[in-house]
Amino acid sequence: MRVAVVDIGTNSTRLLIADVDPDTSAVTELERRTTITRLGQGVDQSGALAPEAMERVFAALTEYREAIEAHGVTATTAVLTSAVRDAGNGEEFTEIVRTRFGLEARSITGDEEAQLTYRGATSERDPGDARRLVVVDVGGGSTEFVVGTGAGADADVEFHVSTQAGVVRQTERFLHSDPPAPEELDQLSAEAREIFRGAVAAGPPVDAGIAVAGTATSCAAILQELDPYDPARVHGFRLRDSDLETLLARLAAMTDEERRHVTGLDPGRAPAIVAGVALLIEALRVFGLDEVEVSEHDILRGAALERAASAR
Repeated sequence: MRVAVVDIGTNSTRLLIADVDPDTSAVTELERRTTITRLGQGVDQSGALAPEAMERVFAALTEYREAIEAHGVTATTAVLTSAVRDAGNGEEFTEIVRTRFGLEARSITGDEEAQLTYRGATSERDPGDARRLVVVDVGGGSTEFVVGTGAGADADVEFHVSTQAGVVRQTERFLHSDPPAPEELDQLSAEAREIFRGAVAAGPPVDAGIAVAGTATSCAAILQELDPYDPARVHGFRLRDSDLETLLARLAAMTDEERRHVTGLDPGRAPAIVAGVALLIEALRVFGLDEVEVSEHDILRGAALERAASAR
């Protein structure tokens, strides 16, 4: 079955078109796109999606709709996460996405987001691996932690939590200088540390971690100086805490314009990457991990597998 999944997040709007075998859970990716749309712009303060932010998403969806039709997709789904959940006009926005672009769109709960993210991140892992894993998803408006064992559809999610700390939200709250002032970055890290500690206090210990989404994949690409971006080299790359510390110091010393020219970094991610690296560092520390494995497989793949299974 040919499936298209659109993930409308706080910082980016992404597309995956893939052939999915619902019996074997095999996924063959045909096309994948990411557009930095910053839908969550100002939501933390205003409580509403800004008109210009919605228009950026609509522009991306117009291009994605063309790609979906060109590939002859038979089933679609669109998942809308933190920014839309938090916004007073989120339901109205979701209805526009559904009707104007012909997508089976829905705003998903934190529970659904956790299940889909963990399923996607572990979809090709050894089901016999008994280690307890935490999947870390640093997003634009929130950071999710999902702890479980097993892989793919047979995974057992034991614990999950969605925290109100994300790259757009924390950048808007704390990083007002260009480059960021040291005290701004310290305040950001301190708040993230407090939020994460409180959120995972009731969770079980973990043996290893997987990091998904734009912050983690960007860090892997920057550290390898990838130009152009190479998913095969990003997937499975191990980010060490010490390397992230060095990378944070490097990026935080730059202006926004200078970060836009860093090899391996999508220029659209430059405004929020400092917050992203800081959040990822605090995420590793709260779980006592000195490294994390980067995965290209995330909620997009999890949603594709779910859509194919539901259409059987």
